[in-house]
Parts: sequence; structure tokens; C-alpha cells
Amino acid sequence: MTDVGVAVGRVLFVMLFVLNLGGLLTWVERKQSAIMQDRIGANRASIFGLRLWGLFHPLADAIKMLTKEEFYPARADRVLFGLAPFVSVFCALVAFASIPFGDTLSVAGREVPLQALTFNVGLLYVFAMLSLGVYGVMMAGWSSANNYALLGGQRAAALMITAEVAIGASIVGVVMVYGSLNMMDIVRAQGAVLGGWLPMWGILTQPLAFVLFLTAGIAATKRIPFDMPEGESEIIGYFVEYSGMKFGLFVMADLLETVVIAGMTVSLFLGGWQVPYLVRDGFAFPWGAAFALPRVLVTLLQVLAFMAKVVAMIWFLMLIRWTLPRFRYDQAMRLGWLGLFPLSIANIVLTGGALLLWGPR
Repeated sequence: MTDVGVAVGRVLFVMLFVLNLGGLLTWVERKQSAIMQDRIGANRASIFGLRLWGLFHPLADAIKMLTKEEFYPARADRVLFGLAPFVSVFCALVAFASIPFGDTLSVAGREVPLQALTFNVGLLYVFAMLSLGVYGVMMAGWSSANNYALLGGQRAAALMITAEVAIGASIVGVVMVYGSLNMMDIVRAQGAVLGGWLPMWGILTQPLAFVLFLTAGIAATKRIPFDMPEGESEIIGYFVEYSGMKFGLFVMADLLETVVIAGMTVSLFLGGWQVPYLVRDGFAFPWGAAFALPRVLVTLLQVLAFMAKVVAMIWFLMLIRWTLPRFRYDQAMRLGWLGLFPLSIANIVLTGGALLLWGPR
């Protein structure tokens, strides 16, 4: 297998995983909210009489949006108006590319890292792609020639910038502890054992950073309780003039950003693809027991562990989305600049002091 074939295979796997998971989240959101609110949820769409718990609703939604009339405001900038949703989806999709979903896989005698794009500064790449998503939001609000949409775009941009500053500051402590900006190196470092038995996951070494990152990550996705840029029930959002699949792309972008934040949380704080006490040759427990496993099976367990953690984290994000009420805009700004950001700086100082006192010499 050529290098190009291996690279294409990794990229396709990540794209299919993220896109399919993002599309499935439209069903998950309906069903999870229905369970929490003691109702059935979406279950009417069927094929040949089969409903399958409402799993056909994402397909029905896609068909509906693809066949719905496209509307362009009379004074809109047609080029930017049409480009904005694609920019938002593209930036959200490619952000997942440097998140590792496994260690390495032996292919034709070569060790292939299970990561779509291998960057020494992969962490910065993810933040760069998420930050570029602001342009899609602002383009949508400005090109609509609608003052309310413009205000929604400005709200969204301010919120996303506030969240991304807090995200960037919160993960500095993680970088200090594990000594790398490479996502694969950070995940591998979490395979170490604390005190002879406790996995060195980021949630244990950086608990404050975990809370700050997760809070800022939810804000970056522009979803409840931080959905004041769109909040279609009582606020006019930045995509108010959009219809059809262009509207669907903005919804998909938010769901893809949820998948990215879940993947980053898993990689930085929950061990990524690491399984406790699973090494390259099998399980090795602290009390001396060991079980050898084929390398392919070890790799498969790692990939499945990563997927399971991402799904569990998405479930938790959905739980928050359907539990907390929406913040006021001023409350969200105050939380970001006067809460998350100062605490992130304090976490950097505390981490530096701890490394000076107890770190390697």
C-alpha cells in the first residue's frame, strides 16, 4: 500500500466517523431530550413500515432540506451568503483531523499512526480551525443584509472569541504537564501510571483545566446554555435569512463542533485511545498479572475505547444542553472574561509551581 493510499484511508475514516456521528446527533438530541422529558420523541418517519425508533428522521430531514426552496434576500451578497455555511462546516470538519483515534497500526511492515494528519503542533491546528469558524458566522450575518442577522453574527463572534481565549489558556497547563503540542504525544503520555496503579489522565493531573476547557468548549459550540447567537425561539440569529440545506449546514456545523470538543476533551483529559493497563502487547496490571493479546486486537480495543469515550462525552454534553437554561448575553461575557480566563491563568501559575516543586529534575 502506498503512502498516498494510507493517508487517504486515514482521512476517509475520520471524515466518515465525524460526518456520520454529526448526522446521527440530530436523532440523539431528539431521543435523549424525549427520555429526559418523559415522552416518545421523533418516531414517525418509516421505510416499508419500519420506524427503528426514529432513526430514519435524519434521512427525512436531509431530503426535506435538499428539496426545499432556496431563498436569497434581495440585497444580500450572493457569493458570501452562499459561501458562509460551507466555511462553517468545513472548519468544523477539518478540526478533527489531528485528533488521534488510536496508537499505530502495522500496514505492509510499516507503523501507521492512527491520525488523519500528523502535526508536531496538532493542538494549535485544532484551535486554528475552530477559530476560523468565526468567519463563516460573520459572513452569514453581514451578507444577509439584515440588521438582526448582523447583530446575531456579532454576538456569535464575540462569544466564540471569548470561549476560544479561555480554551487556549485552559490547555496550557496540559501542555506543561505532558511537554508537547503533539496530540499523539499527549495521549501517549497519559498512558503512564501514577502511584503504581492510577492512569495519568489529564482529568487527574489537571482537574481545574478540565472544568474550564469543557465550559469554554460548550460556549464555542454556540449551544445551550450559550446559544444566544441563534436562540431561534426568542432571539433572531445570524442565519435567520437562510433556508433549505444552507440552514441545515449551520445546524450541522454546531453538531460537528460538538463532536470536535468531545474528541479534544477525550484526548486531553480522558486518556484518548488509552485503555487502563493496556500496553502494546496486551494487559499488564499493577499487581503483576498480565495477558498477552495480538497487536491487531490491541489496536482495535484502542479505537473502540476512543469511540466509546467520545460517545459518552457527547451524551454528557447533550445532558447539559437539555438541563441548563440559557445565560443572558452579559452573563456569558462576564463568565468568559471574569471567570474562565482568570481561572485559566491561575491554573497555569499553579501548574508551574507544582512542576517546580515536584516535577522531574
